[in-house]
Amino acid sequence: MVRERKGCLVPPRKPDATILDVARTAGVSAATVSRVLNGSGPVSPSARGRVEEAVERLRYMPNASAKSLRHLKTSTLAVIVSDILVSYYAEIVKGIENTAGALRYKILICDAQNQREKEADYMTLAMDRTVDGIILIAPMLGDAELAAYADRGYALGLIGRRIDHPAIPCVYTDNVGAATEAVAHLIGQGHEQIAFLSGFADATDSYERLEGYMKALRQASLPFRPELIDSGGFSESGGYEAFLRLRERSQSFTAVFAANDEMALGIYRACAELGIPIPAGMAVVGVDNNRVGKYVAPALSTIDPPKHAMGALLAEKLIDQLGEGRHAATRCFEVSSRLLVRGSSASGLT
Repeated sequence: MVRERKGCLVPPRKPDATILDVARTAGVSAATVSRVLNGSGPVSPSARGRVEEAVERLRYMPNASAKSLRHLKTSTLAVIVSDILVSYYAEIVKGIENTAGALRYKILICDAQNQREKEADYMTLAMDRTVDGIILIAPMLGDAELAAYADRGYALGLIGRRIDHPAIPCVYTDNVGAATEAVAHLIGQGHEQIAFLSGFADATDSYERLEGYMKALRQASLPFRPELIDSGGFSESGGYEAFLRLRERSQSFTAVFAANDEMALGIYRACAELGIPIPAGMAVVGVDNNRVGKYVAPALSTIDPPKHAMGALLAEKLIDQLGEGRHAATRCFEVSSRLLVRGSSASGLT
């Protein structure tokens, strides 16, 4: 159907075309579309041509209110988490929410679903000035990618990772030290064959906790056995499957250090099915102090990071940076975790 205007037939413009429509039509990410429209970053000639063609075909018009926000404040922060189903993020987000609310800021929670591309797409919220700043919790994007956003003037803050950039505040824990302490605890309980379950291969938490695991073995003069390493993808089902794979390769190990509590709970399920008692037949230590870990039997030993405090501190620093228009002298903060020894790794405890 067409509209008639002053004797001319005018094809109707799609009023609901969005940047995501353009991205899907062009076969690129929303971040790429934004870079083409704003001239804010490198884009291949092929991708640029497809975007421009999609914009013309859909008659896409950038949101006028969003453009006006380039010079206005929204008093809103976006918080990007890798997987909203992982309980680790809940207390961090609560800390962000409490501090942001006290400072009269709102937050938007964005679930990247463990996809780098989706995480990058959410960055358009800052590029279009829909939000004043973005907080990424354990981000999947690399340091160079994050630095590029900050270099273009977008306000970012990181939780769970350190980055050496003068405009990016960050709050993180000593993963290596905490993991070393956890594995040393298992060694102190008499275990010499200890398996390790990592998360994603490119995740900072994974390789730093692996480094701590290996450091504890070296300090105790124990050999490193690659066959005792597997990845559970930071999920309960992933931990379950990884533990079964480890048992197929070797049944000599008597303890497991899991890089998060979700995977540790998967170990509990596998042990129950295999008839392996915890801790007598298999000691288990996790990371994050998931609430559920206190209620399983036996209670799960875990590394407890100050999650609420991490969220609150980062929100305070990022909002202060936005309000003052300058960067604080101290922008990176390392917070301490503690090892909670419970029944899953020490006999006689519950």
